[in-house]
Amino acid sequence: MGVKLFVTPSNYVCMPPKEDVIERCLADDIELVWLVYVGNDGVPRGYVVDADSIESKFENGMNLTKGMQSFNALDHLSPTGPFGPVGSVRLIPDPTTFRVLPYAEQSAILLCDMETTDGESWTADPRSTLLEFLEETTLEPRAAFESEFYLIEETEDGFEPLEDSVCFSPDGIHQMTDFVLDLKRALEGQGMEFVTYYPEYGPGQHEFVVKHAEGIRAADNHVLFKQTVKGVAGNRDYRATFVPKPFEDAAGSGCHIHLSLWDGEENVFYDAEADDQAYPLSETARHFIGGVLEHAPALTAVTAPTTLSYKRLRPHMWASAYTCWGEDNREAIVRVPFTGVDDPEGATRFEFKPADNTANPYLALLGLLAAGYDGIDRQLDPGSPLETDPEALSETERLERGIERLPETLGEALDALADDEVLADAFGAPLFESYLDVKRSEWDEYTGKATEWELEALTRTF
Repeated sequence: MGVKLFVTPSNYVCMPPKEDVIERCLADDIELVWLVYVGNDGVPRGYVVDADSIESKFENGMNLTKGMQSFNALDHLSPTGPFGPVGSVRLIPDPTTFRVLPYAEQSAILLCDMETTDGESWTADPRSTLLEFLEETTLEPRAAFESEFYLIEETEDGFEPLEDSVCFSPDGIHQMTDFVLDLKRALEGQGMEFVTYYPEYGPGQHEFVVKHAEGIRAADNHVLFKQTVKGVAGNRDYRATFVPKPFEDAAGSGCHIHLSLWDGEENVFYDAEADDQAYPLSETARHFIGGVLEHAPALTAVTAPTTLSYKRLRPHMWASAYTCWGEDNREAIVRVPFTGVDDPEGATRFEFKPADNTANPYLALLGLLAAGYDGIDRQLDPGSPLETDPEALSETERLERGIERLPETLGEALDALADDEVLADAFGAPLFESYLDVKRSEWDEYTGKATEWELEALTRTF
């Protein structure tokens, strides 16, 4: 079945004014507008409203019970959460996020912030917390969320991969050409630039990369990207899943976060005088990496926030399991990629590997920035880049280099996060405490349950 794409070359226009969004709804015959937010659970949720009412939604928002920030990824309200059935906040759409949805007829989307009923930013809202953090810093992050996902179909035996091509296979590329073309057009219709696609390591697993974006837009794009993949797949009568380990015997799916910091048009991670122009990291970049390594155990509770995440973060799986960094070392949690020869300054960045698509992208980016800025402030030295698989080192060698095993369960990661004052300060108490509670509720529900239960529950969500 061919995908239904409701897209024209002019589908994406950046138009911050609310009036332009209202006019665009009329001009493109939009009937439905999705108002979407992402909470502590990492799950996109929201309402659909009539496009004729969008002006009032900009002014008055949509009521949302505070209790939704105590929902977890299993769609259960945490029994110990600070937010319950009493009290409301307002979802306020950000007009700069307006996109016509190429995969949904006469529909558009707006991403939302949460405000109190007094019109103030709610301190438990992930997106507005990241926005405020970015406004207080002088440097601008450029980031990309590099996602892997499986295309699956439901059979009598349960979920199965849609196809079984091998990694980087031209046969697999050919088999998925129609899907890739539809996805490319749908993303470009929303202002996201295609970079590359290839079949990944697992049967039915794929990676589709879009260009980096500045600041909050990188996280916004990731929310839109995942919904677009699911929408295009759904229109073809199959499904896409972003769970980190959908099949026990196949490769896990990550969401590697690429990041650099810019002062205007200058990449402060780049050193033009570096001896090694293949990996020309500045001292600022090294200190930033030092901060990421320092806070890595706590960060995983934010970037790998489900029980399934830790079935992926194991040695020899190219997903990273130890707190080390390296130049194109795919077993390190921080990989510095080769810059190429065309634009070394533009390409100088690092990749954070122990992250997956169950993370709230606003909190993942916030956590990485807070950790990295702490490294810059304290001038933390990450040491020399590791040139081997950390699992190949002896325990003594790892100890001498300060290399530790990442948490092996969500419970361990949450304990590390609870003790991390830097991340707690960046989040602020209401967000930090509610996030910990939501994720602990998932851990408590999982403990003692069978893998089959866990997989079924999270495949439904992600």
